[in-house]
Amino acid sequence: MRTYETIFIVHPEVAGDACAAVIEKFKGVLTEQGAEILKLDEWGVRKLAYPVKKQSRGSYVYLAYLAEAPVIAEFERRMRIDDAVIKFQTVMLEKGLNLTTAAESETSEADTKEESEAETETEKD
Repeated sequence: MRTYETIFIVHPEVAGDACAAVIEKFKGVLTEQGAEILKLDEWGVRKLAYPVKKQSRGSYVYLAYLAEAPVIAEFERRMRIDDAVIKFQTVMLEKGLNLTTAAESETSEADTKEESEAETETEKD
């Protein structure tokens, strides 16, 4: 199985529970075909760079998952049919998804900073 990520934009008039239902619907499409969801982020409503289907705003959703190629074809076919999705893009990640959490990255940055400060102090001596 390969790692894919999809970013899709939900119509701005679809809000609240209806937007959550659209997201759950597409998660269901993937899981019923054997895909494994790795990460789901709702980025909220944002202004689009240019009008898409006469809309200037949209709710962004990021979805990372493991799946086979035929699953992607069916997933994108259903997104094209659904009027709630105004745009989407799917990309295959060749090296997989790096799932480090924010806390882990902060601690690693702090460790790196401490090491560089220690090196600087030893150079001064």
